[in-house]
Amino acid sequence: MIQGAPDPVHSPSIRGVPLLVVAELPPAVFAWADALRRSHYPPERNRLGAHVTLFHGLPPSAEPAVMSALAQCTRLPAPGATIGGVMDLGDGTALTVDSPALVTLHEALAERLHGLIQQKDARPLRLHITVQAKVPPSQARALQAQLVRDIQPRSFAFRGLGLYGWTGDLWQQTKAFPFRGRK
Repeated sequence: MIQGAPDPVHSPSIRGVPLLVVAELPPAVFAWADALRRSHYPPERNRLGAHVTLFHGLPPSAEPAVMSALAQCTRLPAPGATIGGVMDLGDGTALTVDSPALVTLHEALAERLHGLIQQKDARPLRLHITVQAKVPPSQARALQAQLVRDIQPRSFAFRGLGLYGWTGDLWQQTKAFPFRGRK
């Protein structure tokens, strides 16, 4: 979800802009992870609330195919996940997310969207929630040391998948696709 925005189920389509597909966190996990993100992510670069990115920069012309694929995939039960550690991003920090079911779903989506996804989205997925980026490595290492002491494993089920479009300064949700049995 966009930082500070209500929880929309759909917004009008944003035509002609790159598309982003994310796995949406449940409210309690989102609030916790997003507070970390707001505390440690450079504010001028924080364009989206806490999330798990599945696909970056899909072409805008792919929106109907992406929406169809997301609608079909979210008919499945919500994939379970565990936040279990800290990931070093070099110039940032992320929380590791373990979810074999979401990795399998990503593989199925990548196959269905073959030819539309960027090369970096076709490689094996390292699930994570970025809480800090584009900072000096020493600042990232300091946060990682703190989080390693503080982070306790946290299990949850993903809320759904979200489709976002770039508006020029923020990612705006185009449509939310809740998993079956999720509201």
